[in-house]
Amino acid sequence: MPKIVFSGIQPTGSLHIGNYFGALKNWLEFQKQGDLCYFCVVDLHAITIDYDPKQFQDKILDTIATYIACGINPEKSIIFIQSKIKEHSELAWLLNSITPVSELERMTQYKDKKIQHAKNINAGLLDYPVLMAADVLLYNTNTIPVGYDQKQHVELARTIANKFNAKFGQTFTIPEHFIPEVGAKIMSLLEPTKKMSKSHNPKSYISLSDSKQDIEKKIMSAVTDSDNKIFFDPEKKPAISNLLSIYHLATGWTLQQIQDKYKDSTSYAQFKKDLANELVKLLKPIQDKKQELLKDKTKLLEILQASTNKAQEQAKKTMEKVKQKMGLI
Repeated sequence: MPKIVFSGIQPTGSLHIGNYFGALKNWLEFQKQGDLCYFCVVDLHAITIDYDPKQFQDKILDTIATYIACGINPEKSIIFIQSKIKEHSELAWLLNSITPVSELERMTQYKDKKIQHAKNINAGLLDYPVLMAADVLLYNTNTIPVGYDQKQHVELARTIANKFNAKFGQTFTIPEHFIPEVGAKIMSLLEPTKKMSKSHNPKSYISLSDSKQDIEKKIMSAVTDSDNKIFFDPEKKPAISNLLSIYHLATGWTLQQIQDKYKDSTSYAQFKKDLANELVKLLKPIQDKKQELLKDKTKLLEILQASTNKAQEQAKKTMEKVKQKMGLI
């Protein structure tokens, strides 16, 4: 049976290979399978941390262009901007009325963000998971592709949906998370025990927009170890194992094939050069397509309009049902 899939990425910073391998590449698989896919730029989530309003619209459009350049097809999938559908905010408020604050306070990401953004601990940071629940429940989603760091939020969305159904009658589909077997967690090039992140040092990640020279420089300076042995062991060799995972995802080669190729190497230099070349080869067509799309931002928004209309239609239906169940007029 076709699935209903919802996922989104915040328009903050530059999308990187962790986003591509962990999210966008999996979105393409759902699209190929003929599932009903909603892929959103979650701009309302992004404003819970400090941002520059003057650059924000460009970042939103940049993210949309990246989706399409990576192969997300507006004629096959529904691509839209979260804030363009007012029902996301509306449903989040209604779900707040049945969500215990204690559930929100125990969220690991909230605890982490309180430390990272100590000068801006706003209600949005706390309420982030309720908005995420609204995002997915609006569209009768049954599959949510996420990384490990979002699994707890999906569990809360399930809890909220079950609680609403029990209190007001069957309304929401109970969503399931989907975490890919490979690529769900690409690690930092500088700190291989930490997940690759847009908010960290730019040298720690490969942006989808990085030039050939930047990719080569970042890969060649990526942290490794001193024994120069190339084999996969995340516990003993987290750095080289991370690079092997990236190589595997960029080429489709198995980890064993890659290890066999470099089994006689006495240094990491050739392995790193080859990895950089593979990433350049992978990203060049994406970069070219993205630049073409961004030449005419008005046309880019027009491409989105049909998708936005479809999302709006479904969101409106869900909200009418929710309001009726809750006794609202």
